Amino acid sequence: MAYETEHKQLDPDTVAAGVEAAIADPGKARYFLAVREATVAGRETIASAAGTLMLTREWSDWRNGDWWWIQSVYVAPAHRRQGVFAALYRHVETLARNTPGVVGLRLYVERDNANAHRTYQALGMVDAGYAIYETEFGRTS
Repeated sequence: MAYETEHKQLDPDTVAAGVEAAIADPGKARYFLAVREATVAGRETIASAAGTLMLTREWSDWRNGDWWWIQSVYVAPAHRRQGVFAALYRHVETLARNTPGVVGLRLYVERDNANAHRTYQALGMVDAGYAIYETEFGRTS
C-alpha cells in the first residue's frame, strides 16, 4: 500500500512490529478486515482478504470528544470498485455513531489520488480544508 500510494519502501520488520503492537494494545489502533468468500468447484468455500482499514483516535479539546481516524486503507486490486471500502466505512461509521464521545471520522488522502477522493465524497465525507505537515524522526523500532 505504501509503495502503491506514496512510492515508499517500508521495512517489513518495522511494519510487523507496528501491527503486532497495535493488535496487542487496542488503545493504539483497531483493524477491520473485509473478507470475500468464494465457492471452489461447487464444494469448498474459501475466504480471501478483500480490504482493510485501521482506526486510531485523536482527542479534540474543541469538541470534548474523539475523532476516529481511518488509516492504512487498502483494497486488493481484484476487489476494487466493488464496494469493499464502502462496506468497511459504513461498519466503522455505525460503530462511531453508536460510541459515546466520538465526534466524527477523519482520514487523509494523497492529493493526486482522484479515485480515493471520489470514493470518500460519495460516502458523504468532505474536504476538511487542512494540509498535513510533519517532522519525521527516523525509525523507532
